[in-house]
Amino acid sequence: MLDADALLTSARRPLLVGIGGGGDVVGALALAEPLRRLHGALPVVGGMTWERMPIDAHPGPRQVEEIAGAVEPLGPHALLAGPDTRVREGGARFAEARVAELIGEETVLVDPSGGPRAVADALDDAITRLGADLLVLLDVGGDALARGDEAGLASPLCDAVVLAGGAQLATRGVSVLGAVFGPACDGELELDEVLARVAEVAAGDGLAGARWLTGPAAALLERAVERVPTEASAQPLRAFRGQVGTTAIRGGRREVEISPLGALTVFFDVAVALDTAARLARAVRCARSLEEANDILDGLGVRTELDLERAALEV
Repeated sequence: MLDADALLTSARRPLLVGIGGGGDVVGALALAEPLRRLHGALPVVGGMTWERMPIDAHPGPRQVEEIAGAVEPLGPHALLAGPDTRVREGGARFAEARVAELIGEETVLVDPSGGPRAVADALDDAITRLGADLLVLLDVGGDALARGDEAGLASPLCDAVVLAGGAQLATRGVSVLGAVFGPACDGELELDEVLARVAEVAAGDGLAGARWLTGPAAALLERAVERVPTEASAQPLRAFRGQVGTTAIRGGRREVEISPLGALTVFFDVAVALDTAARLARAVRCARSLEEANDILDGLGVRTELDLERAALEV
């Protein structure tokens, strides 16, 4: 059984990656701050090359060759991002670039379009180049643990592909932790659904621990959400400040029930998650590309964020 506290306390160079695209990197930033402040670590944060349509009107992630202003490549499917890193055509700026500007440090961008194996290779390249000694794959909300029949599920694809890639990395001997930051704060799975999925992982001896948002991390998170367009990653801050009740996000299309549990990060064993709750990640683990993974989920009757983005372009 993994012990998150032991792994996080001993890590000197943790790599913390938001796995859902968009503003998930902000959640990674909130986790990184106490590791730096309390444990003296030198964390690196990152995320996926997939911005949501209001930022980049392109369905799906961007490939490395479509990106300008990178600090340096980390491999065929990963790069170091700085404040000027953006989409080459159109100029959309990645959330990771905004975070790099905020903290004055480079961040990591991973292209998930090659599927789980390519994601595993990209993260492996980043770990090697950065000298990282722990990888944390962080999902805001908890839909990475979805089984596919949840009524509010809207963006399962990227989470599933990256989580499956993380499970492959664990078989290579890399220390990998999964994390749910702000349970149910993305307005997709309900809180009781997230807790039920976490319970499934726990029943398989895969629960690794939990941590609360800290004051200094909340202060940094507050600065980050002023710069990075993200609603889901902002909700744990409301929970930390004591707000309770229902709030609307996504232009009123989704509701989030705010409670103190929203300020929690739950850690889990990625391999155990795939064997228990994370059925969608398990379903795509052998997919040879993001497109193939999308086809697999479509075949299970699960509509993905890629489907929704493509449909939006047809309107």
